[in-house]
This record gives sequence, C-alpha cells and structure tokens, in this order.
Amino acid sequence: MGWLQRLFGMNKPQNAQVNPTPQAAAATESVPPERLGLNGEYDQSGLAKRVALAFDEDQSLTDIDTLYVAQTGSTVVLKGKVPSQDILQKMVSVARNVQGATDVTTDQVSIG
Repeated sequence: MGWLQRLFGMNKPQNAQVNPTPQAAAATESVPPERLGLNGEYDQSGLAKRVALAFDEDQSLTDIDTLYVAQTGSTVVLKGKVPSQDILQKMVSVARNVQGATDVTTDQVSIG
C-alpha cells in the first residue's frame, strides 16, 4: 500500500503530479500553492497529498505505516515514527521540494 492509499484512501489519479500547473476555476481566481490538488485543482489538503505522492514516487522511500503527513497552511507536518534519522532527513528533503511547501516540521516524529 502506498502513501496516498494509506493516508487519503485514494489510488494515484491519472495524470497526477507532485507539482501540477494550477487550473484556475475562473479567470479572476487563482489557487494558493499549498491548496493545489494532484491535478492542479483546488484541494484543501493538496499540499499533503502532493507530498504523499512525492514519497510514493521516490524509490528510496517505502510506505512507513507509522508516519503520517498533514499540513498547516504551507507547512508540511510529519507525525509518528520512522526507523532512522537518515530516512527522516530524506523525507524532509523530498517534502521541501514540493511546490507550496514553505517549511517541514518534524517535532512530532520519533526515531526508532
């Protein structure tokens, strides 16, 4: 089971992207980067879903069923437990490269 399936109960949508092009709902509206969904649509949890997709697409990161991804505005929040500091550092690096992520917090993550 992958990150998207475990955290959001969804399979990877067709054409889903970690950093999609925004789809404006109207000519005058724009979607904030942290609210961009997997296909460029507005999604309240868009950043967290795109981080989960980025984790799924990184071959060195397997789904760690004791770690969860959330977001507070443009901050990615990692919670739970990871096997090692190296894996956590890799996850933070991947999350920071997702468009719209301004910070990644790990104060709710334990190692071991």
